[in-house]
Amino acid sequence: MSSSAIHKDEKATIRSRLLESGIHEANHSLALQNALVIAKIVRFEYPNDWRDVITSILDYLRSSSQPNANPLHLPRTLLILLQVIKELATARLQRTRASLQSMAPEILHVLGRIYTDKVQTWRTFIATGGDDEGGALESIEQSLLAIKVLRRLLIAGFEFQNRERDVQELWTIIRIHFGDFLYLGTEGSAALSPQVHQVLQKHLLQLSKIHLEMARTNPAAFALLPDSAGLVRAYWGLIKIFGESYGTDTTVVGRRVQVDNDAEDEDKPVLEKLCLKGLLLVRACIKMVFSPPQTFKYRHAAEKEEQKQASHMMKTELLTHDLVKEIMGTIVTQYFVFRSSDLLEWEKEPEEWEIREEGEGDAWEFSIRPCSEKVFLDLVINFKDLLVQPLLDVFATVSSPNQGSILFKDSVYTAIGLASSVINQQLDFDAFINATLVEEVQKEQPGYHILRRRIAILLGQWVSVKISGQNRPLVYQIFRHLLDKHDQLNDQVVRVTAGRQFRNVADEWEFSAEPFMPFAPDVLERLMALIEEVESTGTKMALLNTVSVVVERLEHHISPYADKIVSLLPSLWMQSGEEHLMKQAILTILTRLVNSMKDESRRYHSLVLPLIQSAIEPGSEIQVYLLEDALDLWATILVQTPTPAPPDLLSLAQYLFPIFEHGSENLRKALAITESYVLLAPREMLDESFRNRLVLSLATLLGTLKVDANGLVTHLMEVIIRVAESLGGEQAVELISTGLVESGFLTKVLQGLRESWEAHQTTGPNKKYPSVDGVVETDYLAVLSRLALASPRVFLVSVQTVGRSRGESLEQTIDWLLTEWFNHFENIGNPDKRKLMCLAVTKLLETSQGWILGKLQDLMTVWTDVVTELQEGAEDRGGDSLVYWDPEGLKPNSPEAPEDERRRNLTFSDPVHTINITEFIRHHLKGVIAACNGQEAFQRDWLVNVDQDIITSFGRLGVL
Repeated sequence: MSSSAIHKDEKATIRSRLLESGIHEANHSLALQNALVIAKIVRFEYPNDWRDVITSILDYLRSSSQPNANPLHLPRTLLILLQVIKELATARLQRTRASLQSMAPEILHVLGRIYTDKVQTWRTFIATGGDDEGGALESIEQSLLAIKVLRRLLIAGFEFQNRERDVQELWTIIRIHFGDFLYLGTEGSAALSPQVHQVLQKHLLQLSKIHLEMARTNPAAFALLPDSAGLVRAYWGLIKIFGESYGTDTTVVGRRVQVDNDAEDEDKPVLEKLCLKGLLLVRACIKMVFSPPQTFKYRHAAEKEEQKQASHMMKTELLTHDLVKEIMGTIVTQYFVFRSSDLLEWEKEPEEWEIREEGEGDAWEFSIRPCSEKVFLDLVINFKDLLVQPLLDVFATVSSPNQGSILFKDSVYTAIGLASSVINQQLDFDAFINATLVEEVQKEQPGYHILRRRIAILLGQWVSVKISGQNRPLVYQIFRHLLDKHDQLNDQVVRVTAGRQFRNVADEWEFSAEPFMPFAPDVLERLMALIEEVESTGTKMALLNTVSVVVERLEHHISPYADKIVSLLPSLWMQSGEEHLMKQAILTILTRLVNSMKDESRRYHSLVLPLIQSAIEPGSEIQVYLLEDALDLWATILVQTPTPAPPDLLSLAQYLFPIFEHGSENLRKALAITESYVLLAPREMLDESFRNRLVLSLATLLGTLKVDANGLVTHLMEVIIRVAESLGGEQAVELISTGLVESGFLTKVLQGLRESWEAHQTTGPNKKYPSVDGVVETDYLAVLSRLALASPRVFLVSVQTVGRSRGESLEQTIDWLLTEWFNHFENIGNPDKRKLMCLAVTKLLETSQGWILGKLQDLMTVWTDVVTELQEGAEDRGGDSLVYWDPEGLKPNSPEAPEDERRRNLTFSDPVHTINITEFIRHHLKGVIAACNGQEAFQRDWLVNVDQDIITSFGRLGVL
């Protein structure tokens, strides 16, 4: 315990005074803060240290609800209880939730009585009048507080609400109250004061939240509570009535909309909120039937039966065929139709309106039209056989250019777009494009801007479902037309919508650059002009993302337009200020441009490299936001840069070391960038100053990473050894080897292998398990193989140096190392790695030393396995499946990145792919026989120690 901790007795005093002071606090703001403090303490100390807190609050509730009680006590106690239940309801510890559930029945009993009493008090006053208006106002405020507490208690306080009698009774009461309050708030609203009317509306919203949260969090309980299906039908009745005034009768004159109904109806806000809750409730019921919640929690048979019963009840009692058809018809004909207020906002604030309509994420839950779209889609998917034909029948009434009003067409097209994945087999959309959309998108009549926007969305929805290749150019032509600012009907909303939707067109799987090229200049120019025109950062980013996708899909065809795109980016970068998402989008489009343009992108280095440096240098303010995107761009530039590397690009390499030291999730990218640097500028990267620092950094990382990341470190070291050999032969390899020893890299490698060897010497109850993973051991041996294959002398000197530090002679070190090496062969699954190590241990025969000749049986076993594997299925017994016999024939015909060529050359020069394993073994075996003074001496001194079966198996290979 901390020396400054509060003593238990002091805590108890504080807790008791908190409750007492909170109940007597006259100032509402102070009372609220006090309630929040109590709730936080309860969350941490209930039920262990403050066991009686709920009981104490209930005692205060009982006493404060008595006729002669202080009128301040009840609202303050309700406020405290509300905050306490809020905290406990969000607790994740099962113990806390279980404690709340144990007290929930008693809380419900006390609180339910207070709620009904207070509702009865203010309803009597409204019905009969009287002198106690202040008391009625207090009662309605207190009943609102009570229902807020009950809402959270009903959801979090019970696991199976449908099994609790008190919950069932309260459910029936609030079901009745909902209807009564709705009548009072609409039909009887004239007799209510504004204050009472406002609080009454809050009651309605709280009750609707109870219904919706119950259906979402406890769907089975919701369905099995009294008359829940009837409740949903009542909501639908409200939705249907409200829908009659939701859509609008409008007359479009020029570009202005004349309104025939009152868009500022004061009753609409609360009714619309209730209808929104009703649509969400309908959707919850659909999910209840067709997408029941999945859980890993064990469920008893009774619970499973309840869920099955609830699903069946909702399907048979609520989602009848007649109601489903009615819901679809109402949504399409009323809720998909634009209101006059929507059209007015379109004209007054086009950019803000477009952003709101585009709404992403969970925004649909807060707006009635997007929510109705979700409900419609759920119905069409789950009642396909029932709804597809009626939907097509409605579509047939507007599918010709001169049929139907503009607003009704827009609503039907909305439905057709949403249902594209369901009706694509029944609707010939290609014919519809040619017969109708082409003509409608060109009409210059007033109001057709509404249809133009919808056509852009419609094409974006259908392009990935069913638009033929023959019609793709027609789609590109339509979008080019919709992006034309000089057409008066293409207002900002139409053009921005077209710009957003063209991303779907360009990002579609079957998109091909060639058919789009005739339209590319106009489309890209208009998109970039639109980016400069709009003001919202979110809209700019969305349009920039469309351009980015087009850049990626056009590949090298983007070059003629790249300068214009790049010229737009600096101003966007400056305008973005603290909007780092915009900067991320800019880095992404630059990455795609560099990828598409390949070595032509060098002309943008002066612009791009400073951006990268600003995001990667230590202490940069934007590093936390842009490092990942900057690394992607950096890596892409290295891939696409031809040799020789420019100095400004080489100067960035120093910033890799802080990333190595930080060891974040970006480490893998940093290692890949380092490898690209080694391939691009091997002399500069292997210069002493940079090489020593690099090897030291890799040594520090080795053994501290996950298996795959550790493999990247060892692979990079393999590349460094190979590149050094190609530059300076054995002398350069010796410099690398010296660095490996001095940095501790080789020490870590041999230490890991030594521990594995020691573990493999143990058996039985005392058996040890190696600390080095088998994959990591393979990676370690691969590094040693590269050294041995490059220069056996350098390899032995390095091993001897590390072994000497452990007090071992070369013979001792090499003995256990070769033992572990040969034993590990059977655990190597990669044929390339197996051949590499086979070449390496065979190369050691050049030493003609007893420690390698003494392993002749192991060598012959490895030779037999590897040669057999590489000759499997081949007619030529002397062949090798890993040798590239025609490297030139493997070169691609299409343009490739400069690094692709560098990597291909590295691969084609790899001994694994250039050396025939059979000839290599034959050569070295003949050499060692000669070094042993002939076949007879070799037989007498070394071959005699090899098992005859192994010699026979090796002999069948025909190596000698």
